[in-house]
Amino acid sequence: MNNDKSLPLFSSDDEAEAFVGSADLTRYDLSALTPTQFEFSSKDARVNMRLPAELLDAVKATAARKGMPYQRFIRQVLEHALQG
Repeated sequence: MNNDKSLPLFSSDDEAEAFVGSADLTRYDLSALTPTQFEFSSKDARVNMRLPAELLDAVKATAARKGMPYQRFIRQVLEHALQG
């Protein structure tokens, strides 16, 4: 089957959910999609740490390349380190 159609743009989560619920996704080019994690837990604890400016700049740059806020990136790195 030819997978060359681009996904449509949606103006709401409801529109996207209705589309995914009824569309044949094999007809679409999904190669640009990347996995994502949704964060549902509340963030009720706070951490304050001092870092070299160069390290923080590198963290922020990496997070920006991944399209996420740098604090979320730091949480993901910590979670990944604890899984090992």
